[in-house]
Amino acid sequence: MKEVADLNSQDVILGILMMGSSTGYEIKNVFEDVYSHFYNASFGTIYPTLARMEKQGLITKEAIIQEGKPNKNVFTITEAGKQAFLAYMDSDIQENEWKSDFMVRLFLGEFVEPERIEVWMEMSIARMETKLAALLADQCKYQGQITPTQTICLKLGIEKFEGQLRVLRAELAAFRRLSAAKEL
Repeated sequence: MKEVADLNSQDVILGILMMGSSTGYEIKNVFEDVYSHFYNASFGTIYPTLARMEKQGLITKEAIIQEGKPNKNVFTITEAGKQAFLAYMDSDIQENEWKSDFMVRLFLGEFVEPERIEVWMEMSIARMETKLAALLADQCKYQGQITPTQTICLKLGIEKFEGQLRVLRAELAAFRRLSAAKEL
């Protein structure tokens, strides 16, 4: 292994293109669908990154003419792109970065009324339930079609949300009991 490489959208796009040529729209869909559970990249990041990668010779672009529709660009990884991707894959894994507005607010919750904290917890539970449902749907949808390592990623995501939901539901109930006892 080599030094830690900073994960960036270029590495992720190169990984997508290692699986086969794709249009910018297809790459965007992978970011929104598969990678949305563990990597954030804005729509505005993908196309400038593709343009920069093309200038660097990491990918090529082929314009496909379509009748009655705008032309589509198909991107293919080059040998230099494959080498850049393999250099990323050979580097040490960097520390996971996790940012949570909810956790910051919850940590500082002593400065707001208990009702607001309950609302935050309820909203967070609802969001996690939605994300968990999406992962469970993906598990059914892709069963038998994804690699063992992709299955591990899916299971880790499911476990993450199930664990967080278990804690939040229990702690919300305890918080409500504590708040009710203080009112007596």
